[in-house]
Amino acid sequence: MKVLHDTITKLTLPTPYAVGDVHVYLLKGDTLSLIDAGVKTKEAWEALTYQLKQIGYQPNDIEQIILTHHHPDHIGLVGEFSRIQTIAGHSINNLWLTRNKSFLKRYQQFFNDYFVASGVPDSYMQFLDKLDLPLRYAGVGELTAKLDEGDVLPGHGDWQVIETKGHAQSHLSFLREADGAFLAGDHLLKHISPNPLLEPPIDEESERPKPILQYRTNLLKCLSLDIKTVYPGHGEIFTNVAELIPARLEKQEQRAAKVLDMLKEKEHTPFEICKKLFPKHIDHELDLTISETIGQLDFLENEGYITKYSDNDVFVYHVK
Repeated sequence: MKVLHDTITKLTLPTPYAVGDVHVYLLKGDTLSLIDAGVKTKEAWEALTYQLKQIGYQPNDIEQIILTHHHPDHIGLVGEFSRIQTIAGHSINNLWLTRNKSFLKRYQQFFNDYFVASGVPDSYMQFLDKLDLPLRYAGVGELTAKLDEGDVLPGHGDWQVIETKGHAQSHLSFLREADGAFLAGDHLLKHISPNPLLEPPIDEESERPKPILQYRTNLLKCLSLDIKTVYPGHGEIFTNVAELIPARLEKQEQRAAKVLDMLKEKEHTPFEICKKLFPKHIDHELDLTISETIGQLDFLENEGYITKYSDNDVFVYHVK
């Protein structure tokens, strides 16, 4: 049996988000690495420092950070480590870590245009003013190593990079084939299904990504990887991947079926569907709920059940 050179230690940090605590993982091998970096708060830093001390380390011992994706609760503390030589992750992380002004401006414009095209009324458009608020919890830095599908982690040659876009366009997971250990970020969670979030295309000339389709493709890819133990960004460590993934796919199809039933009754704009799906959440979580709604519409359109037309620059969906 192959000797495993890397050891994994889970560290749990608080967040200000409804999802609750986030996990980061200390990966001990040829290099001492931190997988993800929590959220940028005093409470998260104190929790990290305390838990490192409990296992005989301090923040200055960490040599590199490896990111699963760019969301604030995973990149928050990247700038707090004095000895860090490497920050590794998908290239898209850099747009957020460096606060790329042209991209962030285009990000804002993308959601403005897409809200209009989705039929979001003027009374909800003020939500756009809050899109940059999560950046207060995100760290500032710069990637020094860009990772892609099939690469190995720097300093950890047993670990392979697996592209798992869907929840985020920057999302990567990491597999150790020797024992099926899988550092999953938010791609695989035991207790909830991650929300595949709308994002603008990186190339202005390209079509927008369709994250629900990416998410489903990458769930199926994970079924073929012989994953034994999942180390997620939130919730419990778990092992039942072969049961969980089909359940996730089925649940998503059930949500899509509800949308299809609505469209069989009459045609709708995305906002109208969103309001029916999420009457209790739409007023406070428009970005999340509209992402979920567009995801189900993308799925149904891709499956050939529905199509859309534009009425005064607003999408209207109907069954074929």
